[in-house]
Amino acid sequence: MSGAELLVRVRGLSAVAGSAVLVDDVSFDVVAGEVTALVGASGSGKTTSALALLGEYGDGVRLNGLVEVAGRLVVDGNGVTDADVRGQVVAYLPQHPGSALNPARRIGTTLHELAKLHDGDAGEAVRAAQLPGDTATLKRFPHQFSGGQRQRVALAQTLTCRPQVLVLDEPSTGLDSITRLRLVHELRDLAAAGLGILLLSHDLDLVRALATRTVVLDAGGVIATDVLPEPPDLHAPGTSTPGQPLLRAMNLSASLRPRGRGAVLHEVDLTVRAGSCLGVVGRSGSGKTTLARCLAGLHERYTGTLLLDDDNLPVLRKRTLEQHRRVQYVWQEVRGSFDERRPVDQQVARTAERLRGLAPEQARAEAVSTLARLGVAAITAARPPSRLSGGELQRAALARAILANPEVLICDEITTALDDRGTALVLDLLGELKARGTALIWIGHDLGLVAAVADEVVVLDAGRIVEQGPPATLTTEPRHELTQRLVAAAHIGDPEAPPMLTLDPRSEPRR
Repeated sequence: MSGAELLVRVRGLSAVAGSAVLVDDVSFDVVAGEVTALVGASGSGKTTSALALLGEYGDGVRLNGLVEVAGRLVVDGNGVTDADVRGQVVAYLPQHPGSALNPARRIGTTLHELAKLHDGDAGEAVRAAQLPGDTATLKRFPHQFSGGQRQRVALAQTLTCRPQVLVLDEPSTGLDSITRLRLVHELRDLAAAGLGILLLSHDLDLVRALATRTVVLDAGGVIATDVLPEPPDLHAPGTSTPGQPLLRAMNLSASLRPRGRGAVLHEVDLTVRAGSCLGVVGRSGSGKTTLARCLAGLHERYTGTLLLDDDNLPVLRKRTLEQHRRVQYVWQEVRGSFDERRPVDQQVARTAERLRGLAPEQARAEAVSTLARLGVAAITAARPPSRLSGGELQRAALARAILANPEVLICDEITTALDDRGTALVLDLLGELKARGTALIWIGHDLGLVAAVADEVVVLDAGRIVEQGPPATLTTEPRHELTQRLVAAAHIGDPEAPPMLTLDPRSEPRR
């Protein structure tokens, strides 16, 4: 396949839902052996534009313009044609990998069926997605992987279909810096082999490292090509004088299966103080989310002690309504936490009604105000979850937790789907909560952002705390090998950065 072969041609693409214009006059090309990036804020039209390559669109959405994929007409001037390129020419990796994985099937079974259907090579796809191909891994179900690992499982499924065009929607979401750097080199290799890649991302470092051409979108329209926007200054909450110990975990161990089998956390000790932020970092699969779920009461297979104000904190189903209000959790993959049949603003307001006893009108007003503070307009929040972008829904999940007026707020990768502006809005609001005495637990893969937010940072590896200390010390004088590697891999904008492949992906534990 020639590197100059034009695989995708999009001209004057528009998408309208009722009176709302989702995409307006968007044009771009995808060439074999190259990466084209669509860049823009959450809700700018990136995903809508990309899905047009598959002829996909939501209920009530009308597509117009010209979309050709590998010489086949997908969308013409009168709308969608009969061309079916899904899984044959174009493969799409969604932003939330859970939606691409069958929770009831082992990943190896799915991969081998796809390989047979598309004459692909499951083993090669698994290696390209940086997953171990051993039998134990292939026998696991999607829920037995961390969020970042599920992202790679979904990528392996996509590559098994042997597409000519690969559409990646925020592929670095949930990945630690080491895996993110590996992803850069893997995607370069795929492009060098002749694949055409359409990258949708707000991660400007990732775009700089990969893209041959860029198209910047705003409010559904193209505002620039081949010029990336300057990132705004992020004002993180910063460090503060910690208050009294509020939430404590002592000798906390957790497993995935009964009787301690499949252990993922080992003898973890943590103290979170009022008005402070504890940062938790580590590789994908290191146990970060399991730790968060234990603290939130959602993971019941644990041993050790959890205390809230020196009182025992049981699992969620045994917590009082007040304990539920005081400890709130915003998890990584938020789409599954919303009811698709109800508007988002109603679901956000419901928290204040149920946990604080507010009247429906007062709760809705507070919900709309909080959502607006986070950049989600009232007209957007009044839609069902399927009509919001990943970043908008991520902020709505945060607003829902904030409406409980929690004293402990556990944030699991809450900015992974956000551009810099969205992240800045989140940081501003969390800074206010922290100043009022709320204790934050910030779980993230972006060590730089976690270090800017946190007063104390712990590094998890294989379910154990391997290093802990002030963020300035961890980022400038890291002692443990993993911390050193996370710091070294934090910046991927340099295309000459060497591949960091000495860590065997098989060493990654289950979540």
